[in-house]
Amino acid sequence: MKTPLPSLRALARGLARRRGRRPALHPDGLLLSGVLDVLPPGDRPWGVAWLDSGGRYDVTVRWSRAAGLPERLPDGLGLALKVRDAAGPDRPLDLLLTSSGGGPLTRHLPLPRADALGGPYSTLSGYRFPDRVRVVAAFPDEPGRGLPVRPSELAAALTRRPARFRLCAAARGEPWRQFATLSVRTAHPDPAAQPVAFDPYAASLADLPPTDRLRALREAAYAGSRQGRGAAEPQGARRPAHEP
Repeated sequence: MKTPLPSLRALARGLARRRGRRPALHPDGLLLSGVLDVLPPGDRPWGVAWLDSGGRYDVTVRWSRAAGLPERLPDGLGLALKVRDAAGPDRPLDLLLTSSGGGPLTRHLPLPRADALGGPYSTLSGYRFPDRVRVVAAFPDEPGRGLPVRPSELAAALTRRPARFRLCAAARGEPWRQFATLSVRTAHPDPAAQPVAFDPYAASLADLPPTDRLRALREAAYAGSRQGRGAAEPQGARRPAHEP
């Protein structure tokens, strides 16, 4: 069977060129600051040191429109999280979540959305917990609140009223179980001074690694995007899985 990776790389390369050297995927987004509170697991430990320890963490968030469609149209939405020091001092945990459903099938599918709080966001593919593979998802506390997806309007709306999420995990046949709360509140200070890239494979936890189900597709898409923008390939390091 012919692999779709070369075609995907070529498509991303062409999109980046058409967009004036902006990324092919997630070209329009906004960097924000947030706080993530990991909840005590009680008498049901996860078997993951970070989840079982609890605690509060600063988070850098990038909320973005995945396909870069005209603003009047619904688009897939990205919610990328960089949890500071989650894997140890100066070692973040990166989570890439995409607007999706919450059902057994729809949690694996990206879904377009016109409301930033219109439904859940999921990792689409799973994470290897000690006992089984689970998908991670973020469920808004106020679904359907009417939060705009345009970056300029989104920043103003969050300044007036933060967006809050319940972070949950579930395997096939399991109900969702909450492990943290996330509050997204303000625009990130001076985001242009420090470009932020998100890589869920390099910035992960030793006892909670992501599966490789979408890895090859993501790497092909972002490699093509970099080629279309004329960006140099990183030397001596893994390529970022989510460009700013």
